[in-house]
Amino acid sequence: QVRLVESGGGLVQAGGSLRLSCADSGSIVNFFAMGWYRQAPGKARESVAGIYPGGSTNYADSVKGRFTISRDNPNHTVYLQMNSLKPEDTAVYYCNTFPPPFISWGQGTQVTVSS
Repeated sequence: QVRLVESGGGLVQAGGSLRLSCADSGSIVNFFAMGWYRQAPGKARESVAGIYPGGSTNYADSVKGRFTISRDNPNHTVYLQMNSLKPEDTAVYYCNTFPPPFISWGQGTQVTVSS
């Protein structure tokens, strides 16, 4: 069974940067479009960014120009570079296929942005 493991979250001040990583135990990253999602307390999970096998990308309006999604196929890893972070970016971040249907969700990684 494919397992997704997110890492790289943490506490950062507004305006700071973080890079999230998503490693998969199989090779799903190599063959499927992958995305980053986030869920803030009391809110529904939302799509943040997606990257297709050919390399084209898609971003939510709220993160355009600040976040960059990329993939490293040999290492089965998807990254999310987050710059100019805002308090409203605070959430648990997950990776999964993009768009649905989803595979099993990982544990996510917490990102907290202080003002």
